[in-house]
Amino acid sequence: MTSAPGGSTPIDPQLLDLLRCPLSHEPLVQVGDRLLCYASRRAYRIEDGIPVMLAEESEELSDTEIPPEHR
Repeated sequence: MTSAPGGSTPIDPQLLDLLRCPLSHEPLVQVGDRLLCYASRRAYRIEDGIPVMLAEESEELSDTEIPPEHR
């Protein structure tokens, strides 16, 4: 298995296709050891290969983390 950008192990593509942001219900993008939702501007961490999909434990994305096409 190859590493995702940032050196973490990538989430299985089939699982990633199923996962949605608990706030916006939009698809997520893996960047390093986090899953990002540009619609809700939230980041969900991945611990030991398991996504932590709790809204109260997510982090707000900074403007620099959001690509121009999603602003």
